[in-house]
Amino acid sequence: MERIFGPSGILARHLLGYESRPGQLAMAQAVADLLATPEEFCADQAACLVVEAETGLGKTLAYLVPAVLSGKRVVVSTHTRNLQDQILHKEIPLIIERIDPELTALCVKGRQNYLCLYRWHQLLAARTPEILNDEQQAGIKAWLEVTRHGERSELDWLHLASPLWQRICCQSHFCLGGNCPEAAACFLNRLRRDAASSRLLIVNHHLLFSDLAIRRTGYGEVLPRYETVIFDEAHHVEQIATTFFGFTFSRYQVVDLAGDLERSAQTELAESAQVSLCQAVSRLLAAIDRFTETFPRERGRFPLVAAITEQATVRAAHDDLRLALTHLVAALETLAEGDGPWRQYLDRGVELSSRLERLLAPQFDDLPPEEIPFTYWFERGERNLTLCATPVDVALELQTSLFATVRHCIFSSATLTTGGNFTYFLERIGLPADTPTLSLPSPFDYAGRSLLYIPEVPFPEPNDSSYAEAIHQTVEQLIHHARGRSLCLFTSLAAMDRTAHYLRERLPYPLLVQGEAPRRRLLEAFTDQTESVLLAVASFWEGVDIPGESLSLVIIDKLPFEVPSDPVIMARVNRIKALGGNPFVDFQIPRAILTLRQGVGRLMRTADDRGVIAILDIRLVTKGYGRQFLKSLPPSPVTRDMDAVAAFFTTSEHAHNTLQH
Repeated sequence: MERIFGPSGILARHLLGYESRPGQLAMAQAVADLLATPEEFCADQAACLVVEAETGLGKTLAYLVPAVLSGKRVVVSTHTRNLQDQILHKEIPLIIERIDPELTALCVKGRQNYLCLYRWHQLLAARTPEILNDEQQAGIKAWLEVTRHGERSELDWLHLASPLWQRICCQSHFCLGGNCPEAAACFLNRLRRDAASSRLLIVNHHLLFSDLAIRRTGYGEVLPRYETVIFDEAHHVEQIATTFFGFTFSRYQVVDLAGDLERSAQTELAESAQVSLCQAVSRLLAAIDRFTETFPRERGRFPLVAAITEQATVRAAHDDLRLALTHLVAALETLAEGDGPWRQYLDRGVELSSRLERLLAPQFDDLPPEEIPFTYWFERGERNLTLCATPVDVALELQTSLFATVRHCIFSSATLTTGGNFTYFLERIGLPADTPTLSLPSPFDYAGRSLLYIPEVPFPEPNDSSYAEAIHQTVEQLIHHARGRSLCLFTSLAAMDRTAHYLRERLPYPLLVQGEAPRRRLLEAFTDQTESVLLAVASFWEGVDIPGESLSLVIIDKLPFEVPSDPVIMARVNRIKALGGNPFVDFQIPRAILTLRQGVGRLMRTADDRGVIAILDIRLVTKGYGRQFLKSLPPSPVTRDMDAVAAFFTTSEHAHNTLQH
C-alpha cells in the first residue's frame, strides 16, 4: 500500500493535488491485511473490520484499492447515490488508469431502474397517448438502439416516479421469467450476465439487503455470488437491515395490485372474465378501505397490538378483508393456468394474504421481552395505512444471512464511535467485542478553522417554556453574525416551522425552508445564493456536501434524542431493560451522538472550509452525559460567548478579503 498511498507513491505522482495522509495509508493497509486472511479462518464466519474514517481522509480509495488488488469479487454497498456516482465516475476511472487496467466494475441498481421490454411493447400496443406521447415514444425508441442495460438515469428527462416509467420499468410481480417472449433481449438478464463477469459491484444498502433477504428464503438471488462486502456509510446498516428482515402490509400494496389487475383485465381477458375479476377487485378495494377506516386517524407510528385490542371493529373488518383476499386469490388461480401475468398476480395476492394473517395473529404475548423477535406497529398517513413487523434485534439475522455467508465484511463510515469507542455499533450489528477496529480522525484543522458555540446558562433547557423564544432570538443573532451562510438543523418539523415563521420578516437574507421546494433545488439555491439561510430536518442532517463560503454556520437546535414513544424504539428499550441494561445509556445516548455527529459534519467538507458549529442545548454542559457528546465532536475550540462568535466571523471575513486581494 505504501507504493500507492505513500508520499512518493502512484497517487502522489499522478493525482493532481494529492497529499499523502498517514490515516488513508493505515486504512488501506488494514483492509489489505483483512482481505489476505487465509480461507480456513473465515470459512464459517466472515473476517470483519470496522473503520471510522472521518471527513477528508480519503476512505473511498483506501478501501477500493486493496479490494481491487485482492483479486476477489467485491460488493461495495453505499447508502447514497452521490457516493455511488463518486465511486463510478471518479475513483474507478483513476484505478483503471493507474493501478489495474483489467478491472471490471459495474453499478447494479434495483430492478425498477431498468426498462422491461415486455411491458414497453405492451404499452405501445395499448396506444395510450395520455401516458406515452409521440415525442416520448420517439425518444425512448432512439435510446433503446444504444443503451446496454436500459437504465432509467440515462433518460435525464424521465423521472423515476413518472407514470410513464412506472408502466415500463421492471417489477418482480410482472416478470414472466423464462416464459417471457423478450427473455433473450431482456436488459435485466444482460445486466445479470455482466454483473457475473465483473469483479467489483457497486450497489446500495437496500439492494444488498434485498439480496440477503431473498437468499435466506432459498428462492433465488439478486446479485451474483460474492466473497467480500464493503459497507460504506455503514452507520445505516442496522436501520436498513431492520426494514428487509421485517415485513409489511399496506393499503397502497392492495391498491397497487388492484390497479394492475384492472389494467391487465382490460387488455387480456374476455368480457365475461373481466366482469368476474373486476367484481373481486371491487370487493377487495371496498374491504381495504373499511379496514383502514377502523384505525385511528391520527398520523404517526403506533403499537399495533393496542389498536387491535382497543378497536373492536378491527377484527370484524379484518375478517371481511381476509375473505375478499381469499375470493380474489380463488379467481386468480383459474386465470394463472393460462398465459400472461396472472401467475405473478396470484403470487402477490397469496403473499398479501399471508402477511396480513402473520401481522394480526397472536403476537408472542406469552414470551418474556428479551425473547420477542418482532415488534408490531402501524403507521397512519393521510390516505395510507401500513401494518409492520420489525425485528427487535437484527444481530441474529445478520449473523445467519451475512456473516455466515461471506468471507470478509468491512464496515466504514465517518461516524461509528460514540464517546470514543465502537461498543454501540458492534453490539447493534452483533459483532464480538474483539472485532478489529480502526478510528482515524479527520485531517482538517478544526482547532484553527472552526468554533463550537454552546449558549451560556441561564439559557433554558429544551423542556422549559421559554426555550422556543430563546432559540429564535439566538438563531437570529448567529445568522446576522455569519451574514446568512447558515444551515439550521432541527429535530422536529414543528420547531423548524416555528423558527421559519419567526425569521421570515426579520432576516435580510434569502430564507429556504425544507418542504417549500424539492431537496435538490433547495441545496442548489443555498449553494448559489452565498448569503442564504436553509432550515431543515431529518435527511438534511447528512448527505449535504456544500464546501466553501455558502455554508459557514451550522446551527443545531438541540440534542437529537429520538421520540421514546416510537414503537420500534420502545421495543428495543424494553429488550435492553429485560436484559439488565440501561436503555438511556446503552441505546438512546449513542444513537443521539451518531446523529449529532452527522449534523456537525456538514460544516467542514474541505481543508479550506471554516466556520462555526452552534448547538443550542445547554445539556451539553449541565448534564453528566453531555461529556460523552462533547468527547464525540471534532476538536473545535468551545465558547459560551456570542461576542467570540462575532469576532470569529469578523476575523474570517478579514482573512478572506486579504486572500482575495
